[in-house]
Amino acid sequence: MMEMSFRKLPDNQHEILVRARKGPDVRLPAQPVGPSMPHDLVHAVVETALGVDDGFWGAMARGATFQGFAPVTPGRHRRSGMKVLRRGGDAVMAAELSVNWAYRVWRGLPVEGRGVGPAPLDAQALARTGPRLDAAAARWAAVPEGGELVWRWGTDR
Repeated sequence: MMEMSFRKLPDNQHEILVRARKGPDVRLPAQPVGPSMPHDLVHAVVETALGVDDGFWGAMARGATFQGFAPVTPGRHRRSGMKVLRRGGDAVMAAELSVNWAYRVWRGLPVEGRGVGPAPLDAQALARTGPRLDAAAARWAAVPEGGELVWRWGTDR
């Protein structure tokens, strides 16, 4: 079972370590957290709440490697991660839209007007994501600097 460790760093930064996936363990070096929690944690929460297993984290579990992530242990360059993305890129993009929509609604940001587009999620889906985003934000807020929030893909809620 893939495990993602979101480590809280100084200056509103975080890093991610991803273990037990198909392919090598990977790490995302220091990134800004954002207004409430790391964007990739939002992905984990929303994709789990919606039962999306072919989005960002599902692709990562199957061995995809996204920009910014690097193998923990340097070794031979593997191209298999690109194959995962070529086969499932449309599903990853659909998940990105759903995650961003759920996050916009949860944060109270505009969901109507110029440039917003049609809603990819209905009220039932949003009813599942909102409380889980609340819980994840509380979990993240409770992590001390230098500490970590561990998310187990497919089992964490």
